[in-house]
Amino acid sequence: MTSKWQLPTLPWRGRVAAERSEAAGWGDAASPPPGSPLARRADLPPPGGGIAAAVRPRPISVKWTNKTTRDLLAHAVLILGAGLMAFPIYMAFVASTHTLTQTLTGLPLIPGDRLIDNYRQVLSEGLRNYGLPPIWPMLVNSILVALVITFGKIAVSILSAFAVVFFRFPFRMLAFWIIFATLMLPVEVRILPTYEVAASLGLLNSYTGLTVPLIASATATFLFRQVFMTIPNELMEAARVDGAGPLRFLWSILIPMSRTNMAALFVVTFVYGWNQYLWPLLITKDTAYYTVIMGIQRMARASDFEPQWHLVMATVILALLPPLIVVAAMQKQFVAGLFETEK
Repeated sequence: MTSKWQLPTLPWRGRVAAERSEAAGWGDAASPPPGSPLARRADLPPPGGGIAAAVRPRPISVKWTNKTTRDLLAHAVLILGAGLMAFPIYMAFVASTHTLTQTLTGLPLIPGDRLIDNYRQVLSEGLRNYGLPPIWPMLVNSILVALVITFGKIAVSILSAFAVVFFRFPFRMLAFWIIFATLMLPVEVRILPTYEVAASLGLLNSYTGLTVPLIASATATFLFRQVFMTIPNELMEAARVDGAGPLRFLWSILIPMSRTNMAALFVVTFVYGWNQYLWPLLITKDTAYYTVIMGIQRMARASDFEPQWHLVMATVILALLPPLIVVAAMQKQFVAGLFETEK
């Protein structure tokens, strides 16, 4: 006569109960007393969820699909493109850490031991033998010019777009399309008339001449117009019912709703103002108003024999840092602003 209750051999709980039953003299056919702690313990499932826990899980197979191939190819292309763009910058940095002789006789692929000396020379001494001042005042000028142009473009563009979208006045759309038409004119076409106006107003060799003529922006006006046109009329009517005037509506509602777009425009216009070369070259001849981009050009042409390329590359690396910091710090806002503008 066999017992209906049998101890399993694989699960942990049953194995312990079997060992204890044999020690107690019950044997395989015997069962512990009903209701005893040992019987309750033997009835418990094994750790991890019953008999299934003792079964080895089937290994997950990775299925190679066309999507996997496309992803790998896309990442390979992106990595290759990033490497091609970063390699010249790396070589410029390597050149800035060597002497001029090492740079001309064959540039190595690893940085040298002249890093501190070269950067200290361009920041504090410059090329005084060739009449060039240190670079740090030019960096300050570039930062000042870029910030004034950036904030000026944002302010003027917001006010222009606000007037075009929310006000009704004669020739409103004609004025907008005239502004928009300036996008079709190259900078070289507009720069000579702008220079004549700046010269007649006495803006040569001044920070005002470096910044004010570059503040107006048809592109930024068009972008803010597109953003403001997505604002529902009910929101404007509600603000008017609450007693908000036009400026209060602009300051309290439109500007907070346009922060991401302003951040995207800030990045674009800062890089635009930082990279200005042709306009500062025309508007100023005084080294006190030189920007760092002009400094690089002057350094490359300073020597009658061989340019000091190791110092030129050190200046190039220093000129890359401020826009790179701005783009890295505002990357999320920049991407979000571009997506919202597309909507």
